[in-house]
Amino acid sequence: MGERMADVNGVRICYETIGDPAGRPLLLVMGLGGPLIWWDDQLCRLLADRGFWVIRFDNRDCGRSQSMSGRASLVGSYLGARPPYSLADMAGDAAGLLDHLEVGSAHVTGASLGGMIAQTLAIRHPGRVRSLVSVMSTTGGRLVGWPSPRVLPLVLGRGATDRAGYIELATAMFRRIGSPGFPFDEARLRERSGATFDRGVNRAGTLRQLVAVTSASDRTAGLRGLRIPALVVHGKADPLVHVSGGRATARAIPGAELIVVPGMGHDLPREVWPTLVDGISRTADRAVSSHT
Repeated sequence: MGERMADVNGVRICYETIGDPAGRPLLLVMGLGGPLIWWDDQLCRLLADRGFWVIRFDNRDCGRSQSMSGRASLVGSYLGARPPYSLADMAGDAAGLLDHLEVGSAHVTGASLGGMIAQTLAIRHPGRVRSLVSVMSTTGGRLVGWPSPRVLPLVLGRGATDRAGYIELATAMFRRIGSPGFPFDEARLRERSGATFDRGVNRAGTLRQLVAVTSASDRTAGLRGLRIPALVVHGKADPLVHVSGGRATARAIPGAELIVVPGMGHDLPREVWPTLVDGISRTADRAVSSHT
């Protein structure tokens, strides 16, 4: 149906749907600075072929969604400064988008920051989430899911101001944080990076998103209270969110399934799609029949 805009909680959110609206609604939530196109078109079509009505969107401060205001500081967030907005606010955007689409509840899959948003959505709006899939994410606990020091300079470094420079930086970053056990598809990454730049790169917004993460409290207790089917997928070779974050998430959610993928880093290589699609479908099948 093409991309559209929704007014959600006072924030303009860009979204797109793929598949049959009569199918099972599946909300996809992407990670830090990642627009909706980071959910690859072909991956979304595979999910639609499994009977899902796929909903993907740009988080606030990303892509074509609204750029927010307010200064953010990583140091300040660790010292207790109030962030411009929280993970709860971002989860509220997701719930509001479901309202806009007149979807009472959906299956929800989130990657990285998107996994944190998906977890928060399930905790704070439990009636809206039929099943939960958390990919390469963590609980917010300080002792799990830590990043490797070798990748932090790339994540926190200064960004490029021109398209060619952005493509080069993005390529270098995903060479470092991507999956060492699978082929590196540089052509596909360069194409996606160019499209990401064209949608609008918001460095200040990405920092605000990051501060929402670092300001968030540990979600472990809230995850323990969930009573929905859940799957946790994590790469064993993830240098940005250590696999301990995925293991802790699966331990916290009662009855959660855990898949640790050897050779997978902090990305979604094409070779992992069958595992992810099967897992999302299997987890949705476990949802309470009254929701289907």
